[in-house]
Amino acid sequence: MSRIGNYLRDTKAEMKHVSWPTQTQAIVYTVLVIVISGVTAAFLGAFDYVFTNLLDIVISL
Repeated sequence: MSRIGNYLRDTKAEMKHVSWPTQTQAIVYTVLVIVISGVTAAFLGAFDYVFTNLLDIVISL
């Protein structure tokens, strides 16, 4: 039980050293992640669409 207590005590001490983002920063970073994920999904979806159509053309020959 002492090891768990030491772990929790050390964790609490380390959490005091963490530099937490402000609410504005957290919102901006969240929106940024969502936008980048959407752009990446659209990019990969477009490539998937193009390559699927090309493969259909090649197969139908």
